[in-house]
Amino acid sequence: MSTATFSSICFDQGFLSKDKVKISKLKHRNERAKLYVGGASVLSTKCMQSSGKNKKEVRIGLLGASGYTGAEIVRLLANHPYFGITLMTADRKAGQTMGSVFPHLITQDLPTMVSVKDADFSNVDAVFCCLPHGTTQEIIKGLPRQLKIVDLSADFRLRDIAEYEEWYGQPHSAPDLQKEAVYGLTEILREEVKGARLVANPGCYPTSIQLPLVPLIKAKLIEHRNIIIDAKSGVSGAGRGAKEANLYSEIAEGIYSYGVTRHRHAPEIEQGLSDAAHSKITVSFTPHLMPMTRGMQSTIYVEMSQGVTIEDLYQQLRKYYEDEEFVKLLDKGVVPHTHNVRGSNYCFMNIFPDRIPGRAIIISVIDNLVKGASGQALQNLNIMLDYPENTGLLYRPLFP
Repeated sequence: MSTATFSSICFDQGFLSKDKVKISKLKHRNERAKLYVGGASVLSTKCMQSSGKNKKEVRIGLLGASGYTGAEIVRLLANHPYFGITLMTADRKAGQTMGSVFPHLITQDLPTMVSVKDADFSNVDAVFCCLPHGTTQEIIKGLPRQLKIVDLSADFRLRDIAEYEEWYGQPHSAPDLQKEAVYGLTEILREEVKGARLVANPGCYPTSIQLPLVPLIKAKLIEHRNIIIDAKSGVSGAGRGAKEANLYSEIAEGIYSYGVTRHRHAPEIEQGLSDAAHSKITVSFTPHLMPMTRGMQSTIYVEMSQGVTIEDLYQQLRKYYEDEEFVKLLDKGVVPHTHNVRGSNYCFMNIFPDRIPGRAIIISVIDNLVKGASGQALQNLNIMLDYPENTGLLYRPLFP
């Protein structure tokens, strides 16, 4: 990779001067900002000085700001040079500041939260919708048509509205919008995301599962039958609402299986895998709640196609993701750990031979709030608005 040395650089929070800084060319596909320094984007079109407020190019509305995914959007956008929040809604917290709800964000200059019914979208270009499923359809249906929207709920993930009603227990109230929605598994459906107005952001479990399996299914390297998925998530995946099952005394020092045979992510997983196979795939999927705040691991057991080896699977994943920023196949034999992606938009994965001949074990880890939710949402909006897709996402994993 070619490099250049600059003695003075204008940076989004001020200037880095006198010290020589090594800059590497951004790999991704956009000319707006080609360079990055030490994990933060350098603006090629303008410099934002430390004196005075930064003027952002895109005005963001954040619906459902008082939940974990809303707070994570705010954290990520704090270092985004182009996106600035101009509207925040939270019905139960209307009239409050974000800093009063999430004290770790008290330093951010943000608008006071309002109820959705009082929201003014005249000063908004794009929206992140972090509302609970079932409430999102009507709200998005009423938004101005010119807005770009990334929906983090489950309301637009399933193309079949009858299937949505079966799994979510209520009819879909926006079938025309469902036809328009694009499923936003970024590394798999990047071209579709580019032209979308409404993107259905994938669930956390489906992200960790589809990223390793889709390339293998497309290459016909694994059988469609007997796919077994043992997945584990941190408690933040259950949301911020007060629930008895999520109390410390209920969760600590134990493992809790839930949604056994009926977890709502199952049809989403099967939809993506079936698309890759061009035939119906049904999986055995069991999720577990772990006594940790963040993190997700999916351990996947697959049967290799006739004549296929572990090396074939490894090389297919290596080739498929070798130019990707956020999906990393680890060196052979290295076991992915959730700690190593915590707070980041990365997915780490690897593949191992099973003791049963002809079978393989795949391990995939993500941070359920970042790559599994808000980070992937920001990655998608970057693409939809023609910005480098890693903008605002170059946080290193937090360890320990």
